[in-house]
Amino acid sequence: MKELHVSGRILIDHFTTLDGVAQAPGGPNEDTDGEFVFGGWQAPLLDNTVGAQVDVGIQSMDALLLGRRTYDIFASYWPNQLDGPNAEIARKFDAIPKYVASRGTPQLGWRGSHLLDRDLHEELKTLREKHSDIHVIGSINFARTLLAESLFDQLNIWVYPIVVGPGKRLFTEDGPPASLELLSSEPASEKGAVLLRYGLRNAIPATGDMT
Repeated sequence: MKELHVSGRILIDHFTTLDGVAQAPGGPNEDTDGEFVFGGWQAPLLDNTVGAQVDVGIQSMDALLLGRRTYDIFASYWPNQLDGPNAEIARKFDAIPKYVASRGTPQLGWRGSHLLDRDLHEELKTLREKHSDIHVIGSINFARTLLAESLFDQLNIWVYPIVVGPGKRLFTEDGPPASLELLSSEPASEKGAVLLRYGLRNAIPATGDMT
């Protein structure tokens, strides 16, 4: 009997404030574009529950798909953590393939790194055939492209109960419309974060008349 091939999934993992800002959750110098002053906003709100949820995704992934800026941040940090307190995560990231979307031709020195071709649709089709769970972490600009062109399967958003005002957002005012399906929701921490998982409906939002 011929074995059926099941296409791999592309999952976008995102941390945002209540007003939708996803810029620089990890540290003050992560991304200061636009004179952003709240870099590291996620750090005081992390706890074991969020860590466990993130770890489940990390353990299941067999490839990373990143924008150039996020790749540079990861490549400068994780290879140096192979024997540190976050060694399990670091070794996982080091072992799996890393695919990078960039308009340029950067030198990718991290082990197992590959530059995506300009034909994104064909590249992602190939990745789905090679991998089961491909995760996009951060990478705001690249994630916007995946959303705009319906090139993802699941969007995982951790929403934190803070408002920071101006900053980079996954969903912009001039972004394309989309209709998503809520797959699940669960509290992510006693500090008020909520994890929302969405699937893609491939439909324009409907309108109606309340009367």
